[in-house]
Amino acid sequence: MKKRSFKKILVANRGEIALRIMRSAKEMGIATVAVFSEADRNAPFVRAADEAVCIGPPPSKESYLVVDKIVQVCKDLKVDAVHPGYGFLSENGDFAKALEKAGITFIGPSPEAMHIMGDKLAAKEAVKKHGVPLVPGTEGAVGGLDEALRVAKTITFPILIKAAAGGGGKGMRIVEREADLREGLERAMSEAENAFGDGSVFIEKFVTGPRHIEVQVLADMHGNTVYVFERECSIQRRYQKVVEEAPSAVLTPELRERMGKAAVNVAKSVNYTGAGTVEFLLDSSGEFYFMEMNTRLQVEHPVTEMISGLDLVKEQIKVAQGEKLSFKQEDLKINGHAIEVRVYAEDPSNSFLPDIGTLTTYRPPQGPGVRVDDGFEEGMAIPIHYDPMIAKLIVHGADRAEAIARMERAIDDYAISGVETTLPFCRFVMGHPAFRSGKYDTLFVRDHFRPEVLEGGDAAEQAAAALVAAHFEAELNHVPQAENAGDHQPSPWWMKRR
Repeated sequence: MKKRSFKKILVANRGEIALRIMRSAKEMGIATVAVFSEADRNAPFVRAADEAVCIGPPPSKESYLVVDKIVQVCKDLKVDAVHPGYGFLSENGDFAKALEKAGITFIGPSPEAMHIMGDKLAAKEAVKKHGVPLVPGTEGAVGGLDEALRVAKTITFPILIKAAAGGGGKGMRIVEREADLREGLERAMSEAENAFGDGSVFIEKFVTGPRHIEVQVLADMHGNTVYVFERECSIQRRYQKVVEEAPSAVLTPELRERMGKAAVNVAKSVNYTGAGTVEFLLDSSGEFYFMEMNTRLQVEHPVTEMISGLDLVKEQIKVAQGEKLSFKQEDLKINGHAIEVRVYAEDPSNSFLPDIGTLTTYRPPQGPGVRVDDGFEEGMAIPIHYDPMIAKLIVHGADRAEAIARMERAIDDYAISGVETTLPFCRFVMGHPAFRSGKYDTLFVRDHFRPEVLEGGDAAEQAAAALVAAHFEAELNHVPQAENAGDHQPSPWWMKRR
């Protein structure tokens, strides 16, 4: 592979991830180009770029998802490579092919790898040949109700119906009994068709008490692949992550190595290059199963950067330039503990529904071990056209206890008004005995969260009630009292405010 040096990179994305990519590129001496919709004309990422071009109206299908417009900007401005960030065109093989045809490098894996891993059934078939453990279920798409019933009876209820294409929890249904199978199957297929244009679904055994563990991998074009440890992503709403941490509180060194090697085998099954994430389910007995591979940078990549000391965006760029990885597996060490919370413009007291408005107050926290990746400023409106994430708040500590304490302080210092956010929920998570003990799974929200704990009222009264509830739950779960939220009372601001 011939090495080359990029002089100019276009970032085919917006908001915090566009800014984050530009910062690393600038440190490497590479000029950056922003493309933006009319809704983002005054956004910080547009000002941060060396050059910026408006590519259309606010709807993403008329701007950020229009391949021809982006490729033309690349040609006009003599761009060497494109970094897609995540979302939008980041896992679109046709986009990568269009860039290749124009002589422009796509900073990511090959279109073939994206295609295989973008189809969950094809991905399962590919990794099975490399000895990666799979959840029991169908080999291919389900043909109808009769086949679904036969499979369900074989692997036993509860089962999970999943869309073959796409992700993000769309086209996914848990079915706990035979009487609900028809409705669950029809809804999953309809949702998959509407979301991805493909109604194909498959069935897996629903893993009870599951934890969502993902492993970061890096691979160059010279046959070298490493895993950069794991991230715990089990705190979710609507199957989408809200809180992530690295490393996981439950993995032993032996299990970490086994999962890491399995992730490397997943990458090798499709000759993967660049940064990617292999997602696993970990059950209560310690067995793990392959879920899928995300062929891009993850939203939660900062926690991996914090514990590894790597800049994953720089590593992506180096690989795309044809460079070898500058380290081996044995060179990588875990340093401390990191936690990330996603700050969405959503109202957790109202089923996490979007709460679009203007940031009348916006002051992110500062201090040792605190990092904020954001794309907004005070006075800006949250556009209705895109994902409502305002920022990612990341902290690093010498150990998990310090990271939790630092995150609590940082959330308390984060001043936002004008919209409701997920910060109150994240503060609730940090103080909950299940989280503090590390004894939680993907059903945390269902089992532990009630919207009324975030509603208005006297702050001291709310704090006292939270302490009583934490003590009671600690007793039920045999969690040592020292592990609960006893000395971490929520500050008054995070009660509902505007």
